[in-house]
Amino acid sequence: MIGKHRRELSVAAAYLLVLGLLGLFAPQFFGPKPLVDFAVRNASVLVAASGMTLVILARQIDISVGSQASVCAVVAGLLARSGLPMPMVGAGTLLAGAGLGAVNGWLVAGLGLPSIVVTLAMLVILRESLRYLREGEFVRGLPSDFQWFGMGQGTGQWLVVGIALGVFAAMAWGMRYLSAGRAVYATGSDPEAARLAGIRPRLVTFEVFVAMGALTGLYALLNVVQLPAVDPNTGKGMEMQVIAAAVVGGAAVSGGRGTLIGTLIGVLLLGTINPALVFLGLSAQWEKAIQGGIILLAVASDGLTRGSK
Repeated sequence: MIGKHRRELSVAAAYLLVLGLLGLFAPQFFGPKPLVDFAVRNASVLVAASGMTLVILARQIDISVGSQASVCAVVAGLLARSGLPMPMVGAGTLLAGAGLGAVNGWLVAGLGLPSIVVTLAMLVILRESLRYLREGEFVRGLPSDFQWFGMGQGTGQWLVVGIALGVFAAMAWGMRYLSAGRAVYATGSDPEAARLAGIRPRLVTFEVFVAMGALTGLYALLNVVQLPAVDPNTGKGMEMQVIAAAVVGGAAVSGGRGTLIGTLIGVLLLGTINPALVFLGLSAQWEKAIQGGIILLAVASDGLTRGSK
């Protein structure tokens, strides 16, 4: 059991070490307000990283999620400004994300194109199209029930965290106990063997991209309700966050191996870097460099593990 979850345990140990150092040198990090801010800031990342874990487990990648999130954020703002109630705004935002994911899924699973090429192209197409249509203009004039779901910041923050944890728990349970979860693992481990076992690898691949798109829509919604106006660059750079969290948490880039619990630990570890730098009085500009180094270590660890077998 320990060997099976060695990556998760090693990342958890690294995270506990980071927390220990913060306890010694920056105990103010553990104050109520910093911890609430930390939870809210990383709630949406957990949602998107969980979706990315599914994609990676199926031996694919989606680097267009940042642009998808920006599009979904604008969609949420425009739907809210049109006067629709929040449940319909949320449904429309998730549907927009699922639709974008379906396009990726059709190109990858239907036409057999490499996912890295497809999603790189989609990243650029969506980003430049949104830049042309919005010209950087925020979506303003939002109704009062949009920000924090109309519940005020105190309650709204806990609702954002609760939604993220609920989605994560449901996905973790499904990946462990439902046949759909096992099909994702089987497809990523060996598509041909999965096909012989009665699984349709192409359909599974299509479905994980649709799920990734819907969860990206939820990521966008959980972010934009925190602000009085919608920034069309909401998702810029988030692809690195979610891919890093999944890979650091143990999702093998070769597919078929990893857990959502590992992804949760990866989100916590990477999400702690920025506030830790701030509380320790160091430059926050080091965050991306540190994240990149952690990703390289994680991928190198996978390579060494496979090479030793």
